Amino acid sequence: MPATFTSPTSAASLCEPIVLQARRGWCRVDLAELWRYRDLLGLLALRDIQIRYKQTALGAAWAVIQPLVTMVVLNVFFGRLMGVADRVEGAGYPIFLFAGLLPWTLFASSTSACANSLVANGHIMTKVYFPRLVVPLSAVGAPLLDYVIGLVVLYGLMIWYGTAITAKLVLIPLLVGSTLIAVLGVGVLLASLTVSYRDFRHVVPFLIQTLFFLTPVIYPITIVPQAWRWVLSLNPMGGTIQAFRAAILNTPIDYGAWGLSTAIGAAALVAGLAYFQRAERQFADVV
Repeated sequence: MPATFTSPTSAASLCEPIVLQARRGWCRVDLAELWRYRDLLGLLALRDIQIRYKQTALGAAWAVIQPLVTMVVLNVFFGRLMGVADRVEGAGYPIFLFAGLLPWTLFASSTSACANSLVANGHIMTKVYFPRLVVPLSAVGAPLLDYVIGLVVLYGLMIWYGTAITAKLVLIPLLVGSTLIAVLGVGVLLASLTVSYRDFRHVVPFLIQTLFFLTPVIYPITIVPQAWRWVLSLNPMGGTIQAFRAAILNTPIDYGAWGLSTAIGAAALVAGLAYFQRAERQFADVV
């Protein structure tokens, strides 16, 4: 059997070194490079999921317990003691509240995870090369899994409270997409800033807590005067949460508010990616 030899050209190409150079100015996101590292993205996301539920007695049940307990507590204090439930028309306040908490929890958890992801993975970034954008992207994996579990619970509540299941539910994947756009827009920017300015580790929880009360999660938008309702749509999650709740409760969807919130989230994503690409050349030095 004749021997097979590798041509000198092929051998040289295998040994050719890869030179990494710092990019100048504002650079675009290399989607092809991100795709080549998709396995790493999946491994980091899987690692975060395993760490979250490792050595826990209840495991993934926390994804159900946390939103349910939050719903009960908010229902007692805001729904009954403060009378917010009386301003909710149609469905009961518990399912109204859960339909707002579910997308908000995805946004808040994912944004916090993205913001701290680069600092938490600094030991990896200083040793090997890979697209740094993989790190904040992978941080969304665990909150997204919790969201899917919570969505199953929400469907159970819909059956319990006799809420009709309509064709509007097909909009949920689009609403998840709008939420992820807002998450990555805010999260990627905060991740970049947290590497350079560690004060943002304290700013992020305060920012999310403030944004929670500026978003119609625990109250209907009808509480807000008509002249000021457009301000809530400037929130990247304001119109999206309203649209998600309307799809669940089968009420009219304000597509204008949803579109405005999505556009603001997309603008934040463009700005966050631009700043990330400019700042990432220094990540390994300051992380």
